[in-house]
Amino acid sequence: MDRYDAHQALEDLEDEARLPHPVRLRDMILRVRLDPATALEINRKFQDYLARYGETERLARTILESITAQVPKSS
Repeated sequence: MDRYDAHQALEDLEDEARLPHPVRLRDMILRVRLDPATALEINRKFQDYLARYGETERLARTILESITAQVPKSS
């Protein structure tokens, strides 16, 4: 893959994100035994992760869509 290919980056974003998907992360959290205080703290962090994950994915998508709509520079 060409690391400067915006079309490929957009496709990669569609196929798989680099960060764990929030559902998988939630499942990882649910598979461990946590005391109530730790569970509450992890849940707060997870909610923040969930919000930031969505924001980051939307921002990356808009940047990549803008780039892919442009004409590349000639070499």
